[in-house]
Amino acid sequence: MASSGGAECRKIRLRKPASKSDERKEQKNSENDNLNTSDTVADDKPLDKPVDVKKIEPGSYWLTRVVFVRAIGFLYFVAFLVALNQNKELLGRNGLLPIPAYLSRLRNHFQVPGNVSVNLAALSAVPSVLWWVPEEATDVALDAMAYTGLGLSTLVLVLGAGNAVTFTVLWVLYHSIVNVGQRWYSFGWESQLLETGFLAIFLSPVLSLSRLPLNSPTPWVAVWGYRWLVFRILLGAGLIKIRGDQCWRDLTCMNYHYETQPVPNPLSYYLHQSPEAIHQLETLGNHVVELAAPFLIFLPRQFRMVGGAIQILFQVILIVSGNLSFLNWLTLIPAIFCFDDKSLAWLFSSATRHRVFEIQQHWLHTKTKPLGWYIRQASSLALAGLLVYLSVPVVQNLLSSRQLMNTSFDTFRIVNTYGAFGSVTKERTEVVLEGTYNSSVGQSGERAQWLEIEFKCKPGSVGRRPCLISPYHYRLDWLMWFAAFQSYQHNPWLLNLAGKILAGDPSVNSLLAHNPFAETPPKYVRAVHYRYQYTELGSEAAGRGEWWTRRLLQKPYLPIVSEEQLRPVIEAQGWHWYIPEHASD
Repeated sequence: MASSGGAECRKIRLRKPASKSDERKEQKNSENDNLNTSDTVADDKPLDKPVDVKKIEPGSYWLTRVVFVRAIGFLYFVAFLVALNQNKELLGRNGLLPIPAYLSRLRNHFQVPGNVSVNLAALSAVPSVLWWVPEEATDVALDAMAYTGLGLSTLVLVLGAGNAVTFTVLWVLYHSIVNVGQRWYSFGWESQLLETGFLAIFLSPVLSLSRLPLNSPTPWVAVWGYRWLVFRILLGAGLIKIRGDQCWRDLTCMNYHYETQPVPNPLSYYLHQSPEAIHQLETLGNHVVELAAPFLIFLPRQFRMVGGAIQILFQVILIVSGNLSFLNWLTLIPAIFCFDDKSLAWLFSSATRHRVFEIQQHWLHTKTKPLGWYIRQASSLALAGLLVYLSVPVVQNLLSSRQLMNTSFDTFRIVNTYGAFGSVTKERTEVVLEGTYNSSVGQSGERAQWLEIEFKCKPGSVGRRPCLISPYHYRLDWLMWFAAFQSYQHNPWLLNLAGKILAGDPSVNSLLAHNPFAETPPKYVRAVHYRYQYTELGSEAAGRGEWWTRRLLQKPYLPIVSEEQLRPVIEAQGWHWYIPEHASD
């Protein structure tokens, strides 16, 4: 209730009414007038009679929307923060996989005429505003997009409110980055954020930034859209496990997961040391949560709340046990729509509960709906039809014995299929980059002194404690994990990374924890392959403060290379070789 309305109500209570029926009638008229002219109420405004949680009716989602909007605002903020700190180095004009070179290849593929930036075929396949950005302005554009995303997501987070315009801009910006992000943005949580963000456009009012807009109730299509999303995420993850690795069926996958996951955290080390019986219970519990509990979401209110609580608790456990980017944070937030206003009212102040109570009473007793309500109903029906249509291949994929994981069936990534850890790596190997100042090395490098390059978060030095970064994400570290069980030929960006170290390119330093060649570039670079294992609790190595033991594998990952050898390879890809300003070509 706004200040003027609150003051008026208090004056009514202080006057001596002619009769109790007149008083009730006058107060009801005053409250209705207030509801029709005010959108918000201050949370800290004292009330004469605070509204008890029990008075809030079930089945509405005004408060649920506030919680959800703040959550997605936070995740958009993290995603754009990662973009600001890393995209120029990864995707910029001189990045490891530069956008201009990628768009140039796409223009050739789609036969884009030289006098235009993009044609319809290319734009339909790869929608992005970056098509219209000149090559020399790529870095500026990436920063501008990141700062805009940070600003809008901060606004949403602070206000606890957003509108269709705000969420559309956020979605278009992030969609534009993901579509040209290549390997760095090729993972399921990117599509998941886009799908979650697309529904948010229809969740909120068109223009209002009120937390509790009277004439914009939470659309039913958004509520059920998010329930359908979390159902697909969990069931898809459960089915891909059962259909995939044998260790999920014989309950042994958790014997390996904590040690071999992409970026472990400190708790992963201790969880790995648990008895095998505990690991078997963890695996069995995973199947129950992902294969059985999702169906609770479609049952009546009490069962749905239990299902939502199970999913949220499960995601929290996954968050504290590993650094899986913002994947689990993102999976958690659609489950918020398993809870209505009555179940979440305890999170809010008495003033906010009072406002929701008034809104509920208003909609309960209002017979004539505003025109905007009918427009929203029509748009909800249209969106529901679109979601059903786009869900057909997703459902077919879920039912298929050849289920695909983390796949989009439309270029706009509106409805996608998800999954995680369909197979579990049984041994952890790591690629370690090294350089040397020695100008003369043997064939195997045995006569050189090699210095190791440390990454931000991935295992390197055996004495370095695993990092704790979730929901933040180091994209280079994540792809180094994949590179370890592939080859450098499958990861050409790694050659560009080695080339930048050889050339002394300072842009890579922000992607690394320690580059011993930051001041003077090395003469040679190589990549070696190690087998990593956790040290055992109570062992001598653990007593020395070592978290890992490692064993050098015989076959080198990347042979010893020099600038003369690598520069032609880099330039053949259409990438730039860094040349210091004081040096001549």
